[in-house]
Parts: sequence; C-alpha cells; structure tokens
Amino acid sequence: MSNLFSITKKDKLTKARLGLLRTPHGIVKTPSYVIVATHAEVKTLKPSDIKKAKIQIVISNTYHLWEKALKAKAKGLAHRILKAKIPIMTDSGGFQVLSLAFGKRNKIGKFLVDKETIQKKREYRREQIKITEKGVEFSLDGKKKFLSPEISMRLQNKIGGDIIFAFDDITSPFDTYAYNKKALAHTHAWAKKCLKEHQGLQFGSKRKQYLFGIVQGGTYKDLRIKSAKCIGSLPFDGFGIGGSYTKKQIQKTLSWVLPHLPPEKPRHLLGVGKVEDIFEAVEQGVDLFDCVIPTREARHGRIYSHRGYYDIRKSKYMNDDGRLSAGCKCPACSKNITKAKLQRLFKGKNGEAQRYATIHNVWFFNTLLENIRKAIATNKLRGFKKKFLRSFNGKSP
Repeated sequence: MSNLFSITKKDKLTKARLGLLRTPHGIVKTPSYVIVATHAEVKTLKPSDIKKAKIQIVISNTYHLWEKALKAKAKGLAHRILKAKIPIMTDSGGFQVLSLAFGKRNKIGKFLVDKETIQKKREYRREQIKITEKGVEFSLDGKKKFLSPEISMRLQNKIGGDIIFAFDDITSPFDTYAYNKKALAHTHAWAKKCLKEHQGLQFGSKRKQYLFGIVQGGTYKDLRIKSAKCIGSLPFDGFGIGGSYTKKQIQKTLSWVLPHLPPEKPRHLLGVGKVEDIFEAVEQGVDLFDCVIPTREARHGRIYSHRGYYDIRKSKYMNDDGRLSAGCKCPACSKNITKAKLQRLFKGKNGEAQRYATIHNVWFFNTLLENIRKAIATNKLRGFKKKFLRSFNGKSP
C-alpha cells in the first residue's frame, strides 16, 4: 500500500473507487475536485472561506509563481500565500508555455471544436516558443526564458506543493499524429529527468513531496497506450492524464489509458471538470480532477444549481428572494444572499458579488463530489448519476 494513497472501497457496477490521499498538509477523500488557485490563492476568496466552502485541496500554477519562487528565501511559498492548512498541488508550467506558442491571436483551448477550425488552426506554427530535447525556450515581456524538467522540479520544490507534476511536452488539439509522436518522446525522456531531479531534491528533506507523471498522446489510441505503459512503469507516486480530447472522447481516452496504470496509485484528470465529465471520469476510476469552472464562471455571474446553471446578472432575478439553489446550505445562502441580493451586488460591481458566487459554486461542486462518494460507498453511483443529471439537465431555475 502506498504511503500517499489507499483505496477503501470499490463500486460493484463501475470502476469507481473511494480513496484516501495522505499528504503532509492533510488527508483528501477521493474522488475529489481540486480547486484552482493559480497564484496560490482562490480568486476572490478569503483564507477563512476556503475550508468553509468544503475545499479539500487546490492546485497552483508554477509558471505564475515562478518569479516569487526565485525570490523566496525558504520552501513552502504556496502555503504561506494560501494561509490555509490544506494540501496543495502544483502543475509543471507546461500548459502556460504552450499557450504562448501561437501568440495572443491564436489562443488554444483543451478541446477540439469543428473540422473547419481544426484545419485553419493546423496552419499555425509555434512562433513564440522553441522546443528542444532539453526543454522550452520562450520570450515573455521581451525577456528570453527557458523551462526544463530540472528547472520545473526546482521551482515546484521551492513553491512547496504536497503533490507536484512532471514537466511534459503538451500538444494542442490541432497537432498531427507525427507531431504528437515526437512530443511523446520528449514527455517520456523528461519524465525520467524529473524523477532524477526530484529524487535529489528530496534527499534529506523532512517533508516529502509526491511526484505525478503525466500521460500524453493526444487523440491517438496507440500513442495513449504507449504513454500509459511507459509512464505507468516509472516509479511515480501517481499519474496525471493530460493533453487534448474531443468533447466526446474523454471516456474513450480514459478507457485506453487507465488499464495500463498501476491501479493502487491515484489518477488525476487534468483540466477537466464539467458536471457530466465528473461522473464519466469517476465511473472510469479517476480519483482527482481540476478545472477553472467553479471559480472562473462564478466571477462572471454563472451560478450552479441542482437544476442547471444560470446567469445571476440578468434582470429577471432582481426581485427573486429565493436561495441561489433550492435547499443550498453554503455559507452564502446561509447568510441569506438571495438571487435578488446577488444580482444587485453584481449590477453594482460590488467585490462581494464575485466572492459569494465563488463560495456558492465551489460548495456546489464539492458537495456533488461528497454525494458521489456516498453513492460509491453504498453501491448506488449509477442511480445517483441518473437522478442528478435528470434534474441538472432540466430547465434552468
């Protein structure tokens, strides 16, 4: 049994499992939503809001914490900023470097869209970055920078996350098979470099950092399986499933990858977190996933409810004294922040509007995962999924 992770229950009808993730800053019950805290802060939330919103674990961004990490005199930067004793993950910084590749006018998302867009985007070239066997060269604000497996490990060690990720060569949804194959060679070589550097940094350390390897391969079955076998054979503490998918391909990608990863170690689906995708991933045996949906959408007025989601900024809610979601017991709803009050706060551009919306949405997603865990414990996951999605996909409140 891993010191980091143990499986406590398996669902009888699916591949879902309950687990405990033991880290230096606390235990995480899985499956769990990992809330995004890019700069080691959950945007708009106070440190005292974090546990009140049922947040078990967050993920911070190595790229965005880079400069602060270099200036930090001691390890543990992320926890000093977060000011909450909960586990923190850090990504490798690779996705942000990719986002620079095509320039500001050609931003790349995680999912494929339509054939016309795919064809158009494939004409674009990585003009802003240069990928070599050693790492990635890029320019930012007129300054040349370089990110490698070794540098990513050192930065993440300084930032001090409980769980960190290997540096990988992430591809866009528009890359060809040949490009993905070449990138995969980098990812596998860099994974070994990350392990070696990480091992050296851990020597003599009192507080262990756990390292997850990342499986890549784009939308190609043979590359995904090849990557899963390679990364799964290496002594990582857990695994991330990264890269790009078609909207309908998450289930298929997981079915290719997960059978080739050690079942006793935790699996994290990177950057995926819509309600429907959560159920899909959990049923396949995914333990963790992160996404900006609960926080980013809250800041733009999208409120989640058991009956779907809605835009609280619309005037139709200005006289609605109902809770943000019927029966909700989140800190915002418990303080009688009604739809009408929140609508007025957004209209008045009051900063508390985004805070209350974020608290509510984060509570909603964490409560959903709490209920999923209860359903797995009683072998009722499929029934709960069917009932929840029937309501959630109904008319917006």
